[in-house]
Amino acid sequence: MTDYTLRRARTSDVPKIIALVEPLVSRRILLGKERVDLYGSVQEFRVAETADGTLIGAGALHVMWEDLGEVRTLAVDDAWLGRGVGHALLEELESEARELGLSRLFCLTFEVGFFGRHGFEDMGAETVDPDVYAELVRSHDEGVAEFLDLARVKQNTLGNTRMLKRL
Repeated sequence: MTDYTLRRARTSDVPKIIALVEPLVSRRILLGKERVDLYGSVQEFRVAETADGTLIGAGALHVMWEDLGEVRTLAVDDAWLGRGVGHALLEELESEARELGLSRLFCLTFEVGFFGRHGFEDMGAETVDPDVYAELVRSHDEGVAEFLDLARVKQNTLGNTRMLKRL
């Protein structure tokens, strides 16, 4: 039995998500996101909360292409690490990815061990076929640029590992 529940995020969760991820952003474990962008993507987020409404985890699934999604902003409160919150959130996001018809999930992470235990593998130099690349490169989305390993995002991603899971 868990001490928390998972649910779809609401706009009222955005300040709580910011508070949750800010320590990770300041330690350069997660890339920061603007408040306006979090509100704009709130429908992509799932949160974990305790019975008293304390937000203890969050993560988002962003669709990048017909078969490809990205796990974004997966974070767990330090006090809850090692208690299955991240695992539960990732399972929920993977389930949603399957429902959407996605067959691959991407993440950019320092947490290689965590994602590796969940079936993600280092992408190395892997990319997509040239026709898809030509479409994706038009995107203004930073996650797409990170997936494609474009030079313009290198300064933000130094030390991160590009990982991929086939569903």
